[in-house]
Amino acid sequence: MEWNLYKIKQHTMIGKYNQFEQKQKPVQMSKPLNEAISVGGRIVTPKTLPGDIADILDERIGDEYTAHYFYRNAANWCKNANYKKAAEFFEAEANSELEHAKGLQDYLTQWNLLPAIPSAPTKKSFESLIDIVNGAYEMEYGLLEKYSGNQVESFKEHPATFNFIQKYVDIQNGAVGEYSDLLNALNLIDVNNKLDVLYFENKYFG
Repeated sequence: MEWNLYKIKQHTMIGKYNQFEQKQKPVQMSKPLNEAISVGGRIVTPKTLPGDIADILDERIGDEYTAHYFYRNAANWCKNANYKKAAEFFEAEANSELEHAKGLQDYLTQWNLLPAIPSAPTKKSFESLIDIVNGAYEMEYGLLEKYSGNQVESFKEHPATFNFIQKYVDIQNGAVGEYSDLLNALNLIDVNNKLDVLYFENKYFG
């Protein structure tokens, strides 16, 4: 009786072990992995972006450099006019635009493309601090429209680029809001009064 009980337990344990072994067997692939990735011994050619998507990103690089030089000139003008706080503000804006341009170029090289950097105007003249704020708002709003349109265009053709551009739409939304606030603040002062403009500069660029 004891022997039979032992045999029964042994048989049960062996059965459970076999079931465990079957569960641990890897799922069979329809094609061996090495064959699936070797493509007959050739090296796989990395994917790249559609030509029209690459073109619009190149255009935006040019726009970001245009914005950089706008703010670079604005900072210089403010320094010369002794608007020190505004000069620091526009200096930071100029550096931010360079980062935006770099981000676009990094994305293109990630997709195995060499960015085609368009020429951008390097000189910009201003008549006043108000002139700079007006120009900045129009420029940032224009960029918001461009990035938003580009995002819609890329939705079906290249979803990854759609997601990438969202970051730039968010940046432009923030910039438009920032300069909108400055324009609203300018409506509270006499822009022809130098002391009022100096108060505005000290209050909103500090």
